[in-house]
Amino acid sequence: MSQTHAPVDLICRPDSHFSAYQRVIPLGSALVWPSVSGSYAIRRTTELIRSSDPEMINLSLIIKGTVGFRMHGPDALYGPFEFRTNDSSHPCEIVLGTSGEAVHAVCVDVPRARLPLPSDEIDRVIGHRLSGREGVGALLASFLTTLVDNRRSYTAADAPRLETVLLDLLAALFANALDGMDSLPAESRRRTLALRIQAFIRDHLHDPDLTPAGIAAAHHISTSYLHRLFQDRETTVSGWIRHLRLEHAREQLADPARSHVPVHLVAARAGYENHSVFTRAFRAAYGMSPREYRHRALLQEAGSG
Repeated sequence: MSQTHAPVDLICRPDSHFSAYQRVIPLGSALVWPSVSGSYAIRRTTELIRSSDPEMINLSLIIKGTVGFRMHGPDALYGPFEFRTNDSSHPCEIVLGTSGEAVHAVCVDVPRARLPLPSDEIDRVIGHRLSGREGVGALLASFLTTLVDNRRSYTAADAPRLETVLLDLLAALFANALDGMDSLPAESRRRTLALRIQAFIRDHLHDPDLTPAGIAAAHHISTSYLHRLFQDRETTVSGWIRHLRLEHAREQLADPARSHVPVHLVAARAGYENHSVFTRAFRAAYGMSPREYRHRALLQEAGSG
């Protein structure tokens, strides 16, 4: 910890048992690092800043446990699905596991210069509590937890695209905290809006009335602009909704724990009101009926078990 790009001092209680786990996921100039830590304190002092200051922004998504924090304001206490921020240029103290518990977190280090926001606006956000439960914060939290849970499925070639998504969401989180989305470059606003819309669609797949017009209205944009946002996906909005619904149904049919759920109910939960329409769409996509797919999937599961 004293020899990283932004060195810190580590302070443990005399009676505590030190434990820590950390994995680093490099995404271009950014680092994402999930961690599980015991109870101890971290200090970034003026002396350490003089020795090395990479001008990095640090953001931590607390998953489990509590974290105390002191920078240039009053002491603060953070809990699950809250974001804590600091930067490498200012002294701070972070207390992990304030009640002696382990802390699970996903942290991000990104160069200040890579965020598409004015430096003075970044300074206004650093050190303030940010929510990971709603809005852009929930999108960023979902992105980070999904990235960590599926890290083995990504390759080095994916890193630049993942870095772009991370920077856009982080900048949008800061801009939203400032109530100034206009501070973001147009391209970052467009990509962030597209991510918000994609999350909205996934959350409303069960709704049979989910349509491009309704999605556009919910996000206060025109239907034509919504279609332009999907141009780089090489599919239409309606086509993507159909794909997600069928994938959702396919996963449900293959799940042994849901083998008792009637096929028509699986279809309804995927947003299909008409069972015949669902069956035809499923057969066209996967080459067999939903019942045949479930039968084969459950036989394969039983054989592998």
